[in-house]
Amino acid sequence: MPAPERGMSAWLEEVVSEERLLLPGHSACAGCGPAINIRHVLGALAAATPESKIVLVIPASCWTIITGVWPVSAFAVTVYLTPFASAAAEASGIKAALRLRGVENTHVVVWGGDGATGDIGFSGVSAAAERNEDLLYVLNDNEAYMNTGVQKSGATPEGAWTTTTPASAPRAGQKKDIARIMAAHGIPYVATLALGSVPLLKDFRAKVARAAEVPGFRFLQVLGPCPPGWRYPTSQSTELARLAVESRYFPLFACDEGDWKLTVRPKKPLPVRDFLAAQGRFAHLSDAAIERIQAHVDERWELLEGLEAAAAPAGR
Repeated sequence: MPAPERGMSAWLEEVVSEERLLLPGHSACAGCGPAINIRHVLGALAAATPESKIVLVIPASCWTIITGVWPVSAFAVTVYLTPFASAAAEASGIKAALRLRGVENTHVVVWGGDGATGDIGFSGVSAAAERNEDLLYVLNDNEAYMNTGVQKSGATPEGAWTTTTPASAPRAGQKKDIARIMAAHGIPYVATLALGSVPLLKDFRAKVARAAEVPGFRFLQVLGPCPPGWRYPTSQSTELARLAVESRYFPLFACDEGDWKLTVRPKKPLPVRDFLAAQGRFAHLSDAAIERIQAHVDERWELLEGLEAAAAPAGR
């Protein structure tokens, strides 16, 4: 975790100069938000525990393609590719095998999309969490099945266009609240992460560092803006993430050993309309639909404030 006394410029210089574990020349789309995210997940993990190795487990997704075809790899860490539904189970097996061989200083990290995490693979994720397997599970939340053509998933947000929820019949209902679902398993650490500014980067990497030091099942939900799926210019990925946080559409919080905390509180929250208007997938929404989404955003923020207040010590 970055030491505040070093100053922001020194910390940024350290981040910029660290060894890249996602290598240049990979095949992610231009402007891929998750490519930035995974670079910082791996970088922060390596910085927090430099003595540890990393095994990256990736279920079927864009990232099984981006990783490359053997013997080529986009990563400077060990990568294990799995079928859609079995990443958590196979990661559990990898961790057990390493333990039996006496190899302790290894982070087994799952990098799964919303389909492999909250839909098709949820039973395996839930089972691994219930057993409190010593895994770091990272949900790359790009809010649809992007690799197969932008179909709706359980993480697709209210009102969104996808190829299976066209503008004439957009996504009805709210997205699955997977972070709170995972926290309900009683696991040691759950957090949401997003990039978009230096303060958000510090929050992002501090949460990865915290996850690196906590034993047991840890769950990070990382917002992953996707230019083709969300329909925005490729240069705007970090801006979309910033708008998501500052409009409170994607609240940043942590549940650390059962204690809830909102880790980023926008001083002047933006209307959710600003976030929605920056993407073509919401271009069809009426004013009434946007107002309904705003009400749901406000309700969720109030719910999280209530969870935080309940966790606070008396008199704080």
